[in-house]
Amino acid sequence: MTASRRPIYVLNGPNLNLLGTRRPEVYGTTTLADIEEAVRARAAAGGWDVVFHQSNHEGVLVDRIQEARTAAAAIVINPAAFTHYSIAIHDALEAAELPVVEVHLSNVHRREPFRHTSYVSLQADAVIAGAGAFGYELAVEHLLRTLEG
Repeated sequence: MTASRRPIYVLNGPNLNLLGTRRPEVYGTTTLADIEEAVRARAAAGGWDVVFHQSNHEGVLVDRIQEARTAAAAIVINPAAFTHYSIAIHDALEAAELPVVEVHLSNVHRREPFRHTSYVSLQADAVIAGAGAFGYELAVEHLLRTLEG
């Protein structure tokens, strides 16, 4: 990591470790490792480092958000299923007091009605949905512009 800047945290929720094989007609064939590589390259091009993490456990993601509060410059989060019901993640993001971009691979608004509610969006500065894996790069680009003013 560069000594002068805190990194951008990129956090991923449940089942995203299965990207590339789970419902490719919805989520595409890009793997989470592919996304991590693209995100790291985009951030590095702007002079930023990334901490990339995935967990199937809500509490682990809350721990990472709390860690980011003092260790990160901003957060990109794809909370996956936690989007729709995790008040704990909402509250952790609120306490973090950092710029947040929420990312979803699919357009959640064209899917089942229960996917239309996001507790995370209430804490996000921007939401990117339906851009596939490229949405992560868009999120990083948005944060680079935000962080560099």
